[in-house]
Amino acid sequence: MIEKRTMGKTGEKASILGFGCMRLPQNGPKPSDIDHDLATKMLRSAIDAGVDYVDTAFSYHSSGDRNVPGASEPFLAHALKGGYREKVKLATKLPTWLVESLADMHKFLDMQLKSLDTHRIDYYLAHNLNRGVWEPMLKHKIREFFDEAEKDGRIRHPSFSFHDDFKLFKTILESYDWRMAQVQYNYLDTEFQAGREGVRLAAKRGAAVVVMEPMRGGFLVKYMPESQERVLKARRPDWSLAAWCLNWLWNQPEVSTVLSGMSDMAQTEDNLKTAAAYGSGTFDESDEEALSVVLEYFRSRMEFNCTACGYCLPCPSGVDIPKNLNFLNQRNFFDSREAKDRCGFFYGLLVSPSERASECVGCGECEEKCPQRIPIRTALEKTAATFAPA
Repeated sequence: MIEKRTMGKTGEKASILGFGCMRLPQNGPKPSDIDHDLATKMLRSAIDAGVDYVDTAFSYHSSGDRNVPGASEPFLAHALKGGYREKVKLATKLPTWLVESLADMHKFLDMQLKSLDTHRIDYYLAHNLNRGVWEPMLKHKIREFFDEAEKDGRIRHPSFSFHDDFKLFKTILESYDWRMAQVQYNYLDTEFQAGREGVRLAAKRGAAVVVMEPMRGGFLVKYMPESQERVLKARRPDWSLAAWCLNWLWNQPEVSTVLSGMSDMAQTEDNLKTAAAYGSGTFDESDEEALSVVLEYFRSRMEFNCTACGYCLPCPSGVDIPKNLNFLNQRNFFDSREAKDRCGFFYGLLVSPSERASECVGCGECEEKCPQRIPIRTALEKTAATFAPA
């Protein structure tokens, strides 16, 4: 049986493994070409095995345009028929980047209810809250929207997903009675974005913590250097690389559910096997020691030892210095060209143009404040050149 944990102040329980619908299998070249038969088989197999949390979003599996509805929500409307909808907690997300008014929020929610063929969303998230989105959302009265949508029964639990720094995470978390926070978190990203500190703060405030990117978008599985894979296999020959990621997260009581974006049946079966085998104490001190060897390897490949302390901020030109240096360091972690290209994709997606290293004017004010004495101007110049558009 797959363990279930309490979802914070909601009091309800959800499976420790959640099914993420961002990377469903495809039978064509476009993201919208979902292989319905295989994806349905995967999803229902997971639910039959005890997974009862399913996550999607307005834009998932769109054909390259986040401004139009994707194919993921309509897929779920069909895949969850035959009694499966009643077996799961369904989560989807408001496309915050398209919202221009309070009325827009209600419009998108009603559109998504129709797409999902359901009368209520269990966890409705403000999608991808960050510095550029949060203030406009307040202006458009997002808190009033959630109050109204919860009161009229269209949603059960107001929630949000997050991609920015801890300071903003804390501000958002304390601004409303959120029932759940969805954050990027894995053994390599303990100080990145909300990080470990954010996970603990959310749990302390009674908000359930749902983890996304537990395998860093597949980086910690698909692109793990062979030398480090051998370290982990020597400790746990029967664990997959994905199992290391999941067990590390489940070992933290603050984590309610971990989402995995499974894209084939083998991944689904491996994750279900790992979830079913998990129990208290599964991840022990010897496992931590093996993982520390891998983490030290990644740290040794950091070109600029930025700890994301934030003392260099604010930048007069608006550059998010820690975020830029983090992406430059990440690119050095993995050897394959595909991994480096994917890092560039995420840089373009998660670092807004106004925050990018290319905006640096070389004033040097940041270097005077950096406790690590990092040559920040040199680092930003290299970051700008590395991630320059082709």
